Amino acid sequence: MQAGRTILVCSCEETMPLHGELVAKACKAKVRSADQLCRKQLDLFKAVLDQGGDVTVGCTQEAPLFEETAADLGFAGTLAFANIREQAGWSSAAADAGPKTAALLAAAAEEMPPIALVTLESKGVALIYGRDETAITAARRLADALDITVLLTRPGQVTPAATTEFPVVKGTISAAKGHLGAFALAVDDYALPSPASRRAYLWQAPRQGAASTCDIVLDLAGGTALFPAADLRPGYLRADPADPAAVERLIGEARGLVGTFDKPKFITFHDDLCAHARSKITGCTRCLDLCPTGAITPNGDAVAIDPAICAGCGACAAACPTGAAAYALPPVDSLMRRLRTLVTTYRAAGGEHGVVLLHDGDHGLPLIDALARFGDGLPAHVLPLGVNEITQVGPELLAAAFAYGAAGVSLIGRARPKHDLSGLHQVMATANAVLAGLGYGQDLVTLIETDDPDALAAALGTPPRATIAPRPASFLPLGTKRGLLELSLRELHRVAPAPVDVVALAKGAPFGKADVDPVACTLCLACVSACPTAALSDNPDQPMLRFSENLCVQCGLCAATCPEDAITLKPQVDFVAWNEPFRIVKQEEPFHCEQCGKAFGTKSTIDRIAAKLEGHWMFSGDNAHRRAALFMCEQCRVEKVVNESFDPYGAPSRPRQRTAEDYLREAAEGRDKLN
Repeated sequence: MQAGRTILVCSCEETMPLHGELVAKACKAKVRSADQLCRKQLDLFKAVLDQGGDVTVGCTQEAPLFEETAADLGFAGTLAFANIREQAGWSSAAADAGPKTAALLAAAAEEMPPIALVTLESKGVALIYGRDETAITAARRLADALDITVLLTRPGQVTPAATTEFPVVKGTISAAKGHLGAFALAVDDYALPSPASRRAYLWQAPRQGAASTCDIVLDLAGGTALFPAADLRPGYLRADPADPAAVERLIGEARGLVGTFDKPKFITFHDDLCAHARSKITGCTRCLDLCPTGAITPNGDAVAIDPAICAGCGACAAACPTGAAAYALPPVDSLMRRLRTLVTTYRAAGGEHGVVLLHDGDHGLPLIDALARFGDGLPAHVLPLGVNEITQVGPELLAAAFAYGAAGVSLIGRARPKHDLSGLHQVMATANAVLAGLGYGQDLVTLIETDDPDALAAALGTPPRATIAPRPASFLPLGTKRGLLELSLRELHRVAPAPVDVVALAKGAPFGKADVDPVACTLCLACVSACPTAALSDNPDQPMLRFSENLCVQCGLCAATCPEDAITLKPQVDFVAWNEPFRIVKQEEPFHCEQCGKAFGTKSTIDRIAAKLEGHWMFSGDNAHRRAALFMCEQCRVEKVVNESFDPYGAPSRPRQRTAEDYLREAAEGRDKLN
């Protein structure tokens, strides 16, 4: 806890215990108690602010009131809020929740960096895509607020309006991309209506490949959505035309999509760290495989992430093995600092078998609140920690939790997930494999998929059977995502109950070994050029291939590039290899030029080339003396060829090519002999 901080805790009209002395000792801060801080004892809050310093308030319900009061007083310190009522005090185990209360208050004081924003601008140019009168009716309703064009796909009998208030055209969208303020559509079978249309629209000659741009797309066609994860695409509104209520909601939402809008920038991306491809050979595709919205696309050797389309699920950041994609809401190092404070304070206050409960704000937090208000509340050993999306959680956070001394980690998911959870399951499987291998226990990271508070309580009721780290770590999480992942695993191994050197992992893990067959390897070093992390390296002074296992991200580029198919991937964590600068995979003595003595190539390579050219016309018979060039460096070889005026095209004449006429003639001659 930051020095000079004051903690204000309120019993909320004596509905919960406060554990003031324990909190003061564990957080190393001054603690002031109240029964109704937000009403009759608001002067206590003002008095604490007047004293200066930073303040943490154990209440989130009245946070707007406290923030307004602080602003009126010109408070210059930091003001943090912790929800100790729903998450600790309103519980049947509240009497034992002192360590958790202290942990929640301490963690709340960990500052989070400001959120970066992406600005989207819409001028209200809207395309309504439909089949019948439903699209026309919606257009009439929105014509006063938006610049409307109606695009009818395969329309039936649609009666033209007496007055053309907005354009109505025919066509089918064949491709769509973009977002609010920047949609680009490709339209086939595009046609304008005939001005002489009477009972129904008559269409002029259609054409293919028309292009359209707009700010908003309203899809009332009733077919397949134009975008993946369509409900997450800003500016794209879709409704079933047969559902009047859904159409009404669409119209209402569309009216509000004019102006400038800010959305969080969920991902920070460094393309120089990306291991997607090298030399047009594809390697890592983890983020491409997981992104539900199509915000990630190949972009040469790296990928590109469109922040305007990204919906913030965080699956790409959780799966990214190099740290090229990192979650920014909040950054992983900030979240890990809050995790560190939460777990270490809980243990310092005497808490045992603490389980970190990761939850989002849209689903998990309301579920916890409902359990506190209508059930028995969270158990005293459960430590809630909020994240933006549970799919943002990576192996570094899970490993750090156990290194700090947690007995388990649970994540609250929906009964019907909003995002694809395959990436999260991969992360959990990797973490569980490492934990089991190091003696912490089996299946200590769990996902609770429920919408029922009672089911949540049942899943959390009993602490997991875990062997907690006997000497928990307390490292400060500093550095990049990949660095934090390595640091977390090293610390997890250092404090493990039963440390082992190697833990085998499943395919898809973000670390492992590039297993090179030394017999098949020719030291061509193509893998060194392809490796994006320098896990494979050479020695400039000697033919040698070296491997640094802690740098390997299992992207597969080396295996795909190797011309001899000598490399296979082996997912694992080898802590002994991680502590070595590198291991020598293969080395040979260099071959020395027989003319000048310069080192070039390797003896095995030169011998193999010479064996393959044995008997070739260029190096046999009268040309046998030319064989000496095979054992020379590039400079001496060129000099020899030039001095001897060697003509590489002077090969013996090839046999004349046989034609169909030759076969016919031979067949006729054969028949003549038989006759």
